[in-house]
Amino acid sequence: MNTSKELLKIENLHTSFRIKDQYYAAIEDINLTLRENEVLAIVGESGCGKSTLATSIVGLHVANNTKVDGQILYNDQNLATLKEDQLNKIRGNDIGFIFQDPLAALNPLMRIGDQIAETLKYHTKLSEQERQKRVLELLDQVGISHPERVARQYPHQLSGGMRQRVVIAIAIACKPKIMIADEPTTALDVTIQAQILDLLNDLQEETNSGIILITHDLGVVAEVADRVAVMYAGQIIELASVEELFSHPKHPYTRSLLNSIPQVDHDQDRLEVIHGMVPTLTKMPRTGCRFAPRIPWIDPSKHEDNPSLHEISPEHFVRCTCWKDFHFEHEEGGLNHELHTN
Repeated sequence: MNTSKELLKIENLHTSFRIKDQYYAAIEDINLTLRENEVLAIVGESGCGKSTLATSIVGLHVANNTKVDGQILYNDQNLATLKEDQLNKIRGNDIGFIFQDPLAALNPLMRIGDQIAETLKYHTKLSEQERQKRVLELLDQVGISHPERVARQYPHQLSGGMRQRVVIAIAIACKPKIMIADEPTTALDVTIQAQILDLLNDLQEETNSGIILITHDLGVVAEVADRVAVMYAGQIIELASVEELFSHPKHPYTRSLLNSIPQVDHDQDRLEVIHGMVPTLTKMPRTGCRFAPRIPWIDPSKHEDNPSLHEISPEHFVRCTCWKDFHFEHEEGGLNHELHTN
């Protein structure tokens, strides 16, 4: 069991968005901890609630259209109940956020150096000269050549990889204890992806920070994560260490994800296809196993009416008992079938 210090504790988190006159929960019953010097990966298809979870932690939703219930505990404070001015003191200082789209995250009318310096001006007591020095140090730290020149440039003058490095420089400027990286490598080629991941690893080693990595790329997860939370339709459906999850995946959704990607280390006769799509917010089932409609060959009696997370081995949690009877469509039986036939 990991005894590292807990940096963040999320308890019974629900985030709902208003559509017309009704609120619909985008994430429900989220319980997670982030530990010091840990990479916690949140994985799942688009629409599963990964980014909603990330932005809920730092309060980046429009208050008039959003309801956040539950606790997001950091330094004995519940971030879910803080006002905007209180959150502003934590965002960028204690918690850094690496956005998915760096071009959208950066101000197109401000020079790169000024955008990094703005964070330092707000959260530190550095003089202007000290801030300018720190800006160049940060640009150099994230692997940008000729930082003096880049500091004078605008976002549109940089490549996608360089813009992502600038976003990371802003996120780490105040050496936050927590970094939330929302799909930080999605739009980058494989070489730049590897450099960005190495950079995050180096920064973590320097500060002992905890990283929440939002991604749908299981290859990235296998390379950098310590623990993995798999999300589907707004819920965590499996939570385990990265070794346990890849070696002994249990939930039908997790197994389907892992079997839908090519494996270079062993032969595969076929890749699995996950039938259907993640339900939209207004059509999401609120009772029963939410993945059941996508595995119709599994008998309905094998699902729980109100699925909860069960600890099936130390620190390995799975939602719903259907995993015991799950098999792929072209196979026979599941775990229970195997137990009865052996």
